[in-house]
Amino acid sequence: MFLSLKNIRKSYGEKENKVEVLRGIDLEVEKGEFVVLLGPSGSGKSTLLNIMGGIDQVDDGEIVISGHALRNMNKKELGNYRRDHLGYIFQMYNLIPNLTVRENIETGAFLSKNPLNVDELIEVLGLKDHANKLPSQLSGGQQQRTSIGRAVVKNPEVLLCDEPTGALDYQTSKEILKLICKVNETYSTTVIMVTHNDAFKELADRVIKLRDGQVRKNYKNEKKKTVEELEW
Repeated sequence: MFLSLKNIRKSYGEKENKVEVLRGIDLEVEKGEFVVLLGPSGSGKSTLLNIMGGIDQVDDGEIVISGHALRNMNKKELGNYRRDHLGYIFQMYNLIPNLTVRENIETGAFLSKNPLNVDELIEVLGLKDHANKLPSQLSGGQQQRTSIGRAVVKNPEVLLCDEPTGALDYQTSKEILKLICKVNETYSTTVIMVTHNDAFKELADRVIKLRDGQVRKNYKNEKKKTVEELEW
């Protein structure tokens, strides 16, 4: 199994202020799957995503990605693992303001031992006419495309997406979802996307629903929809 999580537990605070965020999460993901993590605010989905990405540490449990046990890694090994194997897309674009679109994407390429071709990726992203613009000259959708490019150019095994359309309007959200689906299909990248939008589950190979820090549903989607068919 490509990604395996066993009995993942995470809490914050101490004694009477202690809050259990994840309460024994077990799940498995196959390589190349598009996974949607659904749940209301406070369900633990973003915490779980951060744990998968090695950003946050577990209190108990085991995470193995592509044969790598995260808990056995020291700080340097974990940093190298994030650099070499993971890509991140967040709701906020976090672009470097004084670098162009191309230069922002190249910052991701510099971190990789086996990066994708920057020119080809810019073409795929629909940013060819904007490659030399600064972030301040771009729309929200174009900025998010650039942040996706920076994450994907590393050629990561896993692309972690935390509410990637949360700050975008309906039509732009559809464009970004198309792009994420295209990355999944073109590069066989495993995509794990956190969202509160129930409609997005129609795009996924696997749907995992969280509530109160536990997996309530975990199933394969037998009839996926295209982004064009999606409405919300």
